[in-house]
Amino acid sequence: MAKLFRAAIMGPPGSGKGTICKRIAQSFDLQYLSSGHYLRESIAANTEAGVLVRSYVERSMMVPDHVMTRLMLPRLEQLIGQSWLLDGFPRTLSQARALNSLCQLDLVISLNIPYETLRERLSNRWVHAASGRVYNMGFNPPRVKGKDDVTGEALIQHDDDKPEALLSRLRYYKDVAKPVMDLYKSQGILHAVSGTDTDRIWPYINSLLSAKMHIQPSGAFQTQTPP
Repeated sequence: MAKLFRAAIMGPPGSGKGTICKRIAQSFDLQYLSSGHYLRESIAANTEAGVLVRSYVERSMMVPDHVMTRLMLPRLEQLIGQSWLLDGFPRTLSQARALNSLCQLDLVISLNIPYETLRERLSNRWVHAASGRVYNMGFNPPRVKGKDDVTGEALIQHDDDKPEALLSRLRYYKDVAKPVMDLYKSQGILHAVSGTDTDRIWPYINSLLSAKMHIQPSGAFQTQTPP
């Protein structure tokens, strides 16, 4: 029986969530929903939520739960009849509970990446601030050093991507993510994936999604009916 499919991906900074999400979305015909994209879009559009978001971003503060849910839930309500993959939301237990009040997720993937791998990735990560495009000087460098491929504008490195800030970011992530993972584990939908290289963990993720979904020749999909 045809059914909507909703999934989310979790992972610490530098875990490769964006890369994995794009592969999943392309391979399984899921709409990719990035909270970071919605944050930047709301700021650029100067919406009521965007003004609130900007006030926290400009002070390098985490956007609080009530602002994130105010931003994300109306977007998800507009997509109530579609299948999608969430990146960056929910981050906290409060956000997860708010999402549960709107819809139930079918799958949550948690990326477990060793500290040294995260440190190396983030120290080489440069970002185009306006679009959120991410480059890595080790394996995904820009065509022109220090310049965005699309606009030619300068790339930046966030202060919190630098090694001295990474440990505190990881501690914060673990503190807020554990209750969220516990919730999804209790619901039987959490799957942890460990590794150091995106290309090496992709086959497992691909197999996991294939086991949860059945791809039809038309490109549509169904969830498998339990025996």
